[in-house]
Amino acid sequence: MNGGIIKAFDDNLVLRTATAADANKLAEFNAWIHSDDGPEKPEQTLGVWTRDLLLGSHPTFKPGLTTIVEDSSNGMVVSTALIIPQVWAYEGIPFGVGRPELIATHPDYRGRGLVRAQMDTLHEWSAALGHKMQAITGIPWFYRQFGYEMGLDLGGGREAYHASIPALKPGEIENYTFRPATLDDVPFFVSNYGLTTQGERLVCLRSSEEWAYEIAGKSIDNHNRMVILMIENRDKRPVGYAVHPQRLSGRLMELYFAGITGESTWHAVTPALLRHLQSTGNDYAQRSGEVCDGLYLSLGPTHPIYEIFTSSLPKKRNPYAWYVRIANLPDFISTIAPVMEKRLLQSHLRGFSGEVRLSFYRSGVRLVFDDGRLSGCEVWQPGPEEGGDARFPDLTFLSLLCGRRSFRELENCFPDCFAKNDETASLLNALFPAQPSNVWGIE
Repeated sequence: MNGGIIKAFDDNLVLRTATAADANKLAEFNAWIHSDDGPEKPEQTLGVWTRDLLLGSHPTFKPGLTTIVEDSSNGMVVSTALIIPQVWAYEGIPFGVGRPELIATHPDYRGRGLVRAQMDTLHEWSAALGHKMQAITGIPWFYRQFGYEMGLDLGGGREAYHASIPALKPGEIENYTFRPATLDDVPFFVSNYGLTTQGERLVCLRSSEEWAYEIAGKSIDNHNRMVILMIENRDKRPVGYAVHPQRLSGRLMELYFAGITGESTWHAVTPALLRHLQSTGNDYAQRSGEVCDGLYLSLGPTHPIYEIFTSSLPKKRNPYAWYVRIANLPDFISTIAPVMEKRLLQSHLRGFSGEVRLSFYRSGVRLVFDDGRLSGCEVWQPGPEEGGDARFPDLTFLSLLCGRRSFRELENCFPDCFAKNDETASLLNALFPAQPSNVWGIE
């Protein structure tokens, strides 16, 4: 049975809501349209991911959060998209996020506005669910045309060659061992995940149900199914976790995420972790007939491991970026006001009173502070003669808000980004310091 019709286009094309009955044909479509090797070699793991979403037990996603454009004359799928609800936190303050994914159009039907119509629909659904942000990973530039900015770091890290990985000394026994996480470990993640992501601007939160889905809910061939390991000490007590894919990434064994509790240190755990990843990468290579040249620790732009084991991680890889969209900026800023007020209290501008008008040239936001407290935040329209107290071209302010760039960095990159005086620049630096994130989103 077809879902509800959202919009009709010319040439018999209809945009509608998908249902579980569409799972198989959407899986087939996504497998070939997203394949890096061309339509002759479909990426079946993406098809499995699609089926898991529409037919599985995903804790936040339902089939009705999928759009499909088809030719009503023959039922052919020509375009599709979906959005996955989740909860992120901005330095501890939770808020809803919608993650658009699996967006594609058949090559013969591109240039007709099909993706734009679906993105508009996804944004409406996301707003109705109370989401304050949308975030997506994707190809360069493309999602800027739908109101997104590449405002948050994605990945990045350090590479290690086999020869640089510290080996066990003769007769030495590992102090830490690694085993697959089970559903019995869910309470550990619920209790400790926040400890292992301290210091990051943005974090994707997970409930017990979401941790259970990550550990045991995805099909074995799901493109986004990760190997989630528990790190245990000699007493078999968990002291951390590590997350890596089920296959090599190119010719490297990749580590996506890792965290430890206060019972251990990165200095103690890392050598055993590197050796375990090396062994796993070699096993993957032998199984697939590939070659594993080393490790890639994709732990974001900064991580304690990089500082402690610099010589073992000689090659730096710069991060890519998440696209982020915030439709109601005053509402979002008001939500994170406690964070801004704390930053201001810790700065040399504590107790600041006054207003700051942020111009985005065609729109703007006015912030009002009273003795260090945000007492007002509203839409403000710049005039022809009034440029505000600070100017940000396009959506560059989102990079400041999300911590990817400092105000000074944006000033250096964009000549049309500037503050009218030193006090405003200092205030922006205090309110929005650069701060790394390595978000593991819900998929």
